[in-house]
Amino acid sequence: MSRPITSTSSNDDEGSSFFEKERDRLTTQIAAAFEDLLSQSNVLNRQLEQVAGVGRDFETVAALWGRFQDLMKEQQAEVDVAATDPHGIPGTGTALAGRASVLGGREGEK
Repeated sequence: MSRPITSTSSNDDEGSSFFEKERDRLTTQIAAAFEDLLSQSNVLNRQLEQVAGVGRDFETVAALWGRFQDLMKEQQAEVDVAATDPHGIPGTGTALAGRASVLGGREGEK
């Protein structure tokens, strides 16, 4: 009914050795997973830096287009103001055409 002491101690040794083996195996798996995670994080970081670099490459182009847009808005504002001017739009000849019609009307009155 009672067990010999030697068999109990050998079972404990086998149990602890199995535990230690399993712990070592799991520790190795966790370490490998962390290394893989670190590697993938580095890849992601490099790709994000490349994306940011591409964005920086287009900053000068974006600034140039922004200045072009501002210039076009200024010119459109000048055209809008000139269109309401009774003398016509400068540089288009409409000022002369308007004067000719006014002069033509006066000559017809005479």
